Amino acid sequence: MSVRKFRIAALAVLTAVVLPVATPAVAAPARTAAASGRGAPDYRTWQADVKEAVAPAVPWLRGRSAERGGKQAIVLDIDNTALETYYHPGQADKPVLEVAEWAHRHHMAVLFVTARTSSSSARQELQDAGYPVDAICTREHGESKEEGKARCRKELTRDGYVITANIGNRSTDFIGGYYEKGFKLPDYDGRLS
Repeated sequence: MSVRKFRIAALAVLTAVVLPVATPAVAAPARTAAASGRGAPDYRTWQADVKEAVAPAVPWLRGRSAERGGKQAIVLDIDNTALETYYHPGQADKPVLEVAEWAHRHHMAVLFVTARTSSSSARQELQDAGYPVDAICTREHGESKEEGKARCRKELTRDGYVITANIGNRSTDFIGGYYEKGFKLPDYDGRLS
């Protein structure tokens, strides 16, 4: 087992044991081509890896939407998940946008949880990129990314949402639970944050 997969598996076990809401294992990030050097990989490699990472999301959502119950929702991280912040700032990451559009068409809320501290500028940027936006939860000043994102998912759950899928590219997108299944996009050991 690779160190990366071991870390993800250990994280999943830890969150399943410690958290008040069960959190199944996070899908391992795709690795069609390893990032080389100190920077992020080229755009084509990243997009191939993103497509592979989110490929199981719609089948998962299809199964969950058939079950009905609660206000079903998906949660998306923004930077280098919903938006191509590193490669094309402000543009939608098309494979993730397709998942969001599918969820929206099937009456699932599309929610965003971000380490950003301003929701108004984020909302506009997401809408300009073509995303349906039902809610955005941002990090509060003084909170770590991990704390802010966990708090946001907890609050959204308390508001009645059943977060069926959580999509992000950093470990901080998955720590703290309050979602059913995670889909981890590549971050190339932090080189694409």
